Amino acid sequence: MHDKTRLIRAGVAAGPLAKTVGPPIQRGSTVLLPDAAALYDHDQITYGRQGLAAQSALQQALAAMEHAVGVTLYPSGLAALTGALLAVLKAGDEILVVDNIYAPTRRFCDHVLKRYGVTVRYFDPAESPEALVENASPATQLILMESPGSLTLEMQDMTRVAELARARDILTACDNTWGAGYLYKPLKHGIDLSIQALTKYVGGHSDVFMGSVAASDPALVRKLDAGMLHLGWAVSPDDAYAMLRGLRTLPVRLERQGESGIRIADWLRVQSEVMAVYHPGLPGDPGYELWRRDFSGASGLFTFALTPGPESAVNAFLDALKLFGLGFSWGGFESLVISCDPQLHQRRFKRTYPGPLVRLHIGLEDAGDLIADLRRALDVYRQALA
Repeated sequence: MHDKTRLIRAGVAAGPLAKTVGPPIQRGSTVLLPDAAALYDHDQITYGRQGLAAQSALQQALAAMEHAVGVTLYPSGLAALTGALLAVLKAGDEILVVDNIYAPTRRFCDHVLKRYGVTVRYFDPAESPEALVENASPATQLILMESPGSLTLEMQDMTRVAELARARDILTACDNTWGAGYLYKPLKHGIDLSIQALTKYVGGHSDVFMGSVAASDPALVRKLDAGMLHLGWAVSPDDAYAMLRGLRTLPVRLERQGESGIRIADWLRVQSEVMAVYHPGLPGDPGYELWRRDFSGASGLFTFALTPGPESAVNAFLDALKLFGLGFSWGGFESLVISCDPQLHQRRFKRTYPGPLVRLHIGLEDAGDLIADLRRALDVYRQALA
């Protein structure tokens, strides 16, 4: 053969790969098939976008954690939410969405689902499961929940909602990013679709985007996979490998962040500049009993209300923090903070809070250092009110 041909054909792995702790990263779009009959065998992977070794390993690990028959991967957490909705909804259907849902999901429901003929109705997270399912219409196909809410931390009895919805052939789904598929296992509680932004706790290092949807019904798994295929989305092998690496340390990170979060939330409760703390893992919180019943632990995300003050004082508090970064994401190794009030105006069911809301994500830093940082910032807040 000519050198031109030999250079194309040479260097292809000829034998079995050496076994490593992690899966091989296969960077391939083209998949070479064993024979002509396999070209149109839809039971085989025929194109790299469907996922190769690293993606498959991540799916298997997530399925084991979530007690799922199958897991579909998406290029972001929001894509997992929107992909799941598109996979199970059609024109003429109705979806009931909890009012405290992740803001970009709400944007998708209002600007995309409605445009394609899906009716969207929001419900109060405080509404009882019985009233919620009773108010479903004959067109209701799906109930989408988020518990605890990622801004205001309300809890719902999702187990009861799933039980009542199943009796009426209504699907249920939840954004389980706070529970990360580890602290809370929706499929074991009867929920049909467990959705999470792997970007957050599973990735754990704030450097890769991905989402997942897990299901225990094989028919739903097929719908999710078909939706992913039809929309042309893909997850890169390098990202899948990084996500699998993060998954290996998820339990130890969540334990540390959960413990630090509860310690800091408990400390905030007794500070004179704090009116209320919203953390379902704290005794006395309205969601505590549900959390204790259904969750095996707490993540590091919670909210608190400052004493009443203007936006300028809240900004002074935020700017005074040195160990907490100003950032909208969460779930990584680092501590983060945002103000919440600008995001609450879009809700249909308004809540009255005793003061401006601030959300903390507790990272892996020493809890004592984070408390000292908060104490200095609270001093600045108090001075800004004087």
